[in-house]
Amino acid sequence: MVDSATIYSIRLGYGRSPHQRPPSSPDELLATLQGAEKPASAVDMQDAREVHLRIAELGRKRRDGDEKAEKERKEVVQQARRRVDRETLRRFARAVDDPAGFGERLVQFWSDHFTVNAGNAYQQLMTVAFVDEAIRPHIRSRFADLMFAAETHPRMVTYLDQSSSIGPNSSHAKKHRRRRKFGLNENFAREMLELHSLGVGADYSQTDVRQLAELLTGLSYSPRDTKVFRPVRAEPGAEEVLGRSYGGKKPSLDDIRAVITDLARHPATARHLARKLAVHFVSDRPPAELVDRLVVIYRETDGDLNALAAELARAPELASHFRQKARQPFDFLVASLRALGVTGAEIMALERKELRGWLTSPMTKMGQTWGRPPGPDGWPEEAEAWITAQGLAARVEWAMRVPRKLCDDLPDPRHLLETALADTASEPLKWAVPRAESRREGVAILLASADFNRR
Repeated sequence: MVDSATIYSIRLGYGRSPHQRPPSSPDELLATLQGAEKPASAVDMQDAREVHLRIAELGRKRRDGDEKAEKERKEVVQQARRRVDRETLRRFARAVDDPAGFGERLVQFWSDHFTVNAGNAYQQLMTVAFVDEAIRPHIRSRFADLMFAAETHPRMVTYLDQSSSIGPNSSHAKKHRRRRKFGLNENFAREMLELHSLGVGADYSQTDVRQLAELLTGLSYSPRDTKVFRPVRAEPGAEEVLGRSYGGKKPSLDDIRAVITDLARHPATARHLARKLAVHFVSDRPPAELVDRLVVIYRETDGDLNALAAELARAPELASHFRQKARQPFDFLVASLRALGVTGAEIMALERKELRGWLTSPMTKMGQTWGRPPGPDGWPEEAEAWITAQGLAARVEWAMRVPRKLCDDLPDPRHLLETALADTASEPLKWAVPRAESRREGVAILLASADFNRR
């Protein structure tokens, strides 16, 4: 039988490491989440706003004939991208150094649930800020708080084009109607219901979508203003969503908080999130008993995410459904780095060309371009999306090429087998690894194995 510490490391975390003693109890595991809550980024929304304004200013100067402006604009863009690369290294480093990996896995899970795309230079900075400002501080709070932080963050507002949504009867629309036609963007409202809360197929109507879209009209982003809600752009009057009335004579951000709180408490949201957590951490076809328990915990605790994490830590299905999940490319790379004994400090010391050549470009070949999920529903979960001929070939290539570049001395494959898989290695792998012709091949056999690529 697999011991709890190994289960936690492989199933809930980013894999075993020679530098960390894995937690052996649920309480010890949950205590490690504190580190993942704390932002450590050198980028926040103020940085993104400043870059946005500077790029816009230089763009105007270029159009006015300033020959130096274009060169300076390109340099501002490159500086922004270098900062984003630095923060990408930091994401890898934090995942590598996380005592169990569970906290960083939750950051990744919730960042994917509330998907945003990296976009252009200043939007990439906004995406970095989104994770540190909206996701990290709330991985152990109530889901309603996490959802409010994510939905009202400037990057979510811009990603789902909410700034273009203006109430048709708002004071802003009435003032500028002669010069411009204003429209209502239902996309944000639909994603909030379908992806972020109730789930696909839940019992809501097109009327609910439109009413919610009207309620959200005050949300917008401007690099010149830190306010996320502008009453002059909001549709006046009350809106009814799922049979409840919100708003009134004076639109406010509190109306949006109220509807998000109710959506978070909806039974459909409890089941949608319970199943999604079970799929991500346990099995593409999760056992109904686990989903039902998570639903009960969610509803009894008013969406307490720490309580859900605790239930996952106690779940016997982690052992009974062992290796029923395929590691996504980021998961695979971090687990490999941890097993090889690479430290966060060593990751942070990498050059930009090494970040791209050894980490992000290989991820793209494996099917997961860093920061650019295919759509607002995030990355797919099913193993078939990741265990493909092209994806596996890219993993084998990485396992053969990159570890010797990252490590001054490659570990003995027999010791790596124990470090990475403990007593969970299959008999064929235990036979093959010691018989490799070189350390390089032995390491590659292990990292490219089905045992290692599933958790």
